[in-house]
Amino acid sequence: MTRGTQRVALVTGAAGGIGLGIAERLAMQGAIVLITDVAAHLADSAAALREKGHRVNALPGDVTDEAWCGEVVARARRDHGSLDILVNNAGISPKRDGRKIPVRDTDLAEWNRVLAVNLTGAFLLCRAATPAMQERGFGRVVNIASQAARTRADIAGAAYAASKSGMIGLSRVLASEVGRDGVTVNCIAPGRIESPMAAVAGADANREYVQRIPVGRIGTADDIAATVAFLASEEAGFITGATLDVNGGFFMG
Repeated sequence: MTRGTQRVALVTGAAGGIGLGIAERLAMQGAIVLITDVAAHLADSAAALREKGHRVNALPGDVTDEAWCGEVVARARRDHGSLDILVNNAGISPKRDGRKIPVRDTDLAEWNRVLAVNLTGAFLLCRAATPAMQERGFGRVVNIASQAARTRADIAGAAYAASKSGMIGLSRVLASEVGRDGVTVNCIAPGRIESPMAAVAGADANREYVQRIPVGRIGTADDIAATVAFLASEEAGFITGATLDVNGGFFMG
């Protein structure tokens, strides 16, 4: 990834699941990785990666807090000299008995909370991080969207689908604004991935889903992490404003 230059990465929603997998993959490729989350076990996750020899630090915080977003970016630059890679992975998807909540039953507070975590948090961190990337002439922003933003969502609710669709729009606009300065902005739209979020749907729903996936399996955090690592690399410098569908062929755009 680095061609002799040690990159510094920030991964949100990284206490477990996809985010932790992304953090580990970037660390394996030589990056200093800062992981953030609101989960209480964030420090334990960072310690487990450090035991493997990786340079990983935990920075607990809430991506919906504008002041915190500015401070975490400033801290990365202060402590490590730069922030080269930003992965906006933090997300929530409320369910009721493992199923999506219909629009008519979605209250405004829940709608606002989902958009705040899934979309506004990404906006705040992009806004805070990209100016310094532009000044340095290098940056990689990878936003984790969802298959729910690309096609019909059977399990994800309207707030989740709307937030992830917004993530794709945000990425395209930002990509057009910062591309000439060596900064790329891309999205990954995962399909069903083995994670705590997917587990909420229940084993039966996931088994039925597998039957509809051409490659015949649920995805893993490693599948997403490998895609992030590529988009974060120098070799991916001619890819920006793109959305990569990583779903085993369930949706082919």
